[in-house]
Amino acid sequence: MKLKPSIAAAALAASLALPAQAQVEIQWWHSMTGGLNDWVVDIANGFNASQKDWKVVPTYKGSYDESMSASIAAFRAGNAPHILQVFEVGTATMMAAKGAIVPVGKVLADAGYKFNPSVYIPAVVGYYTAPNGQMLSYPFNSSTTVLNYNKDLFRKAGLDPNKPPSTWPELVGVAAKLKASGIACPFTTSWQSWTQLESFSTWHNTLFATEKNGFGGTGARLIFNSPLHVRHIENLANMAQQGLFHYRGRGNKPDAAFYSGECAMATASSSTYGSIKKNAKFEFGIAPLPHYPDVPGAPQNTIIGGASLWVMAGKPAPDYKGVAAFFAYLSDPKVQSASHKRSGYLPITMASFKLTEESGFYKENPGTDTAVNQMIRKTTDKSRGVRLGNFLQIRAINNEELEQVWAGKKTAKQALDDAVKRGNEQLARFQAANK
Repeated sequence: MKLKPSIAAAALAASLALPAQAQVEIQWWHSMTGGLNDWVVDIANGFNASQKDWKVVPTYKGSYDESMSASIAAFRAGNAPHILQVFEVGTATMMAAKGAIVPVGKVLADAGYKFNPSVYIPAVVGYYTAPNGQMLSYPFNSSTTVLNYNKDLFRKAGLDPNKPPSTWPELVGVAAKLKASGIACPFTTSWQSWTQLESFSTWHNTLFATEKNGFGGTGARLIFNSPLHVRHIENLANMAQQGLFHYRGRGNKPDAAFYSGECAMATASSSTYGSIKKNAKFEFGIAPLPHYPDVPGAPQNTIIGGASLWVMAGKPAPDYKGVAAFFAYLSDPKVQSASHKRSGYLPITMASFKLTEESGFYKENPGTDTAVNQMIRKTTDKSRGVRLGNFLQIRAINNEELEQVWAGKKTAKQALDDAVKRGNEQLARFQAANK
């Protein structure tokens, strides 16, 4: 993403002709905590130091759902931020908020920047791009699902620490050997709807919902109660009964069970890399998400997680030039590569991926390129991603139903049938409200 020469010259001439003015503050609301909050602050400081016209001010506004609610209230009151970080499940909701947002593609174009989708990782940019090719929001902290494993515990169980399971049948066998060696928690998973239903679907090139997983319109309906999905959840239920799979809660709560060395394997977000490296007292590995080898088209590609940056409407036109300049700064391969190395989130451009590779980072930190390699595969209409309305509510329903399976209170088919039925009621409500 580069500034057009003609526009750059005009901007330079205009700046020389005008008297110096005070910096314009660009408000950025986010949901990053701990070390990731430090990362966000450092990014803002880096941009602020790179020029004198604008000052990006990052502000923590609570969890993703809390910050979304706060921004809606702020927009109605006329004091919304310029930039809002929204997790991927809120994408359809933001798209439906007509008048509340300005497409990032328009912000960039109006400021003289050219948006070229070919420079981005396809599965990343595709998720946040409208059917007409316009980028809706800026992919900021993008992640995907991976398999983390404890190499020390693999050695203890007599397993090759450099050969993690690549298929679900292999994972069951490895889990059994880990348990036999005295390890109480062979396998766990965080973000169970995202890892075991959503990413599972795209990884196997199988639809999670109709209408191209929601990309085709608000008439999408859930269909993740297929024989393949039922088979997978049944397998996990059997593992739970045998003590091979331990459910440790919703969201990212199970991640701590891996950091501590309690659980030997965990399907989780690739963004866990920084935390594992900081907290783990053992050697660990990162491997691709397992798949079923008898499913045609598998593995395909995993899908995006994390969040993107949305531009809120109602600000003075000059402010948006600052927002565009900030996004251009974020797209710089050096900035992207440094963020990728530090956070574990994906580099969103191919140039930053190549730069990271050339730096020797992946050789020095084996497995850190796993997430990117899963995402740079060519996507299909079944694997581009999942973009649905009321997605937060749907994930909550999926959590409830899967917990019934792990507790032995429902069969996999019963739970998935019920999850689909309840979820489709949410989709129908969203469709009715956004005709």
